[in-house]
Amino acid sequence: MKTSRLAREAAKIGNNLEVVTRRKTRGFASSINAFAAGDAGGLIVKQEDDGDDSSSLSSLGSPGSFDIEDAPFSAGAIPQKRKCDLPTPTTTVAETSSIKLESRISPRKAGIKSGDGSPAKIKKGRKQPAKKVMDHESGEVTIRPPANWEEIYSLVQEMRRKVLAPVDTMGCESLAEDTRSPREQRFQTLIALMLSSQTKDTATALAMRRLQTSLPPPHGFTLEGILAIPPETLNTLIHPVGFHNNKTRYIKATALLLQSHFNSDIPTTIEGLTSLPGVGPKMAYLCMSAAWGRDEGIGVDVHVHRITNLWGWCKTRQPEETRRELEAWLPRGKWHEINHLLVGFGQTICLPVGRKCGECLLSTRGLCPGAVKQKEVVVKRKRVKMESAEEVKEVEEMVVKDEGV
Repeated sequence: MKTSRLAREAAKIGNNLEVVTRRKTRGFASSINAFAAGDAGGLIVKQEDDGDDSSSLSSLGSPGSFDIEDAPFSAGAIPQKRKCDLPTPTTTVAETSSIKLESRISPRKAGIKSGDGSPAKIKKGRKQPAKKVMDHESGEVTIRPPANWEEIYSLVQEMRRKVLAPVDTMGCESLAEDTRSPREQRFQTLIALMLSSQTKDTATALAMRRLQTSLPPPHGFTLEGILAIPPETLNTLIHPVGFHNNKTRYIKATALLLQSHFNSDIPTTIEGLTSLPGVGPKMAYLCMSAAWGRDEGIGVDVHVHRITNLWGWCKTRQPEETRRELEAWLPRGKWHEINHLLVGFGQTICLPVGRKCGECLLSTRGLCPGAVKQKEVVVKRKRVKMESAEEVKEVEEMVVKDEGV
């Protein structure tokens, strides 16, 4: 059969195309072995033909042609031998045990027990923030507190009475020496607050204790004593706190300002306190309350800012915004207490990482919008004996169960 010139050129192009490499599977490998052994399953194998154009063209689509990848897979064509001629191993289950682990996948929590001894269910609450209400007659805007804030506040007080937090024994308010004069106690309270920035209470208490016991007489830990020692000595004494190099400069500069501008005492106003190097609004309000006994604002640190936003009382990004929103509706008599209350709560139960929602009364009563449920991991261990290899292996099976809501 004669073919046209166009058909012959198409056949040449088809023969010169590069063969696409296919993934070598187990079936493909067996086909190769079968083909090498001369067993093609009774099919006619396509042969390469270097003859004329017409035969090349006809070989492309001949109905009885066979390709190597079309060879049938036969498991018995090439018998597979086991290594070292070992017999097929048999398994027997010797022992089965089940262990329950209460896994806290951060921030998953360990559950508390209810009255009948079963784990208490965690209920996620709904955010009820403070709202602005405008009087249409007078045009006055008032802030309506969150609907359930008093219940939440009383429950936190109840939980705080049961657990002792670091702030209860090592807080800045309790670190000044009782044997000193009121002026010297106020100075030590200010220094304790300056040292506490981005530092744990334990490290702050250690640094304060070093200053109280290591500064030489006759002044000791007073304004005059801080002015008398070189910066290197002060830096060594406060080394446990964070950013001790910067705090050394701030304390020395503050001591000079107090001596020259404030009659060797700490300022009596928020403006005066915030004018000192290294003293921000939070320290100023806490110092004003602890040293002078005047509550002029709420000291909002990371715990107060984080927890009040978690409850939905505020929706703010900066502690100063949180302070202004809380002061708009929280009774003034609680401005000093709320810092100490929430700092201890954040240190013991509502931790920054791994909150213990299972131990929190707010979670079990559906008052906390940030409550998360518990995950219980059950590990089942099976002791399996491999008779042929004389080995014993332990197989662990993990089952995750959700507890709570």
